[in-house]
Amino acid sequence: MFLAVLGLLGGVAYYRYVSVFYPTPASNPIPRSTHPSPTASEITLISVYDNYQVEPGLKTSWGFATVIKTPKELILFDTGGNSEILLFNMRKLGISPLSIKKVVISHIHGDHVGGLEGFLEENDNVTVFIPASFPQSVKDMIIDKGAKFVEVSGPRKISDFVYTTGELYGPPEEQSLIIDSKNGLIVITGCAHPGIVNIVKKAKELMNKDVYLVVGGFHNPPISVVKEFRELGVKKVAPSHCTGDLVREAFREEYKEDFIEYGVGKIIEVENN
Repeated sequence: MFLAVLGLLGGVAYYRYVSVFYPTPASNPIPRSTHPSPTASEITLISVYDNYQVEPGLKTSWGFATVIKTPKELILFDTGGNSEILLFNMRKLGISPLSIKKVVISHIHGDHVGGLEGFLEENDNVTVFIPASFPQSVKDMIIDKGAKFVEVSGPRKISDFVYTTGELYGPPEEQSLIIDSKNGLIVITGCAHPGIVNIVKKAKELMNKDVYLVVGGFHNPPISVVKEFRELGVKKVAPSHCTGDLVREAFREEYKEDFIEYGVGKIIEVENN
């Protein structure tokens, strides 16, 4: 079974219904020269799986998954380690699994890809963007469940406003997402094995734009990362998952009102007009 293999590998939130969006083809790579005008005013991030909790009615577990709502569609970034928890939280937050049209997996570790198989049993009408380095067993599982996959090696466009850094070496190889908002770049990381500062620098390099917000697991970096974020001009931070409590508190102290408590049930809305 797929999950058996993975076992070896390793501020107030609120509820509301999230509308279904239908995708357009997203095969064009970076650069942003064809970047379309937005058709709605917000980009929304919704934490659906994390070991930190914001809304008490939801389930927590070690891992990470976030739903990204753009003006065009809903994208699921990572799936946590347990599909039952993932699907429970999504439904409690009013997100139908069938509303997801694209899934992006950051890296091979089970706390990020472990919920994928169960999710695909609920919705196989998705395209899954996986690092090209993924083992054949994962690719076979996606096909067996009736879904499609795209292997990602270099930077590319995923959807309107949404790009991947491509595989960056950790180990393991890992991709992060970049959302091109009018406020600046939003960088979403799964576990930041390549180094959270390296990922932020890569996003700035690829998009030639300042970083507005960094969200996700920072992989327990040294406290000096806070100073480096300031030097890089990062305006807001929402560290979660594997960042580490001491580092999160250092970010909270430095960023103050620009620190966002991110965990299950948290909804972040970024104006995009």
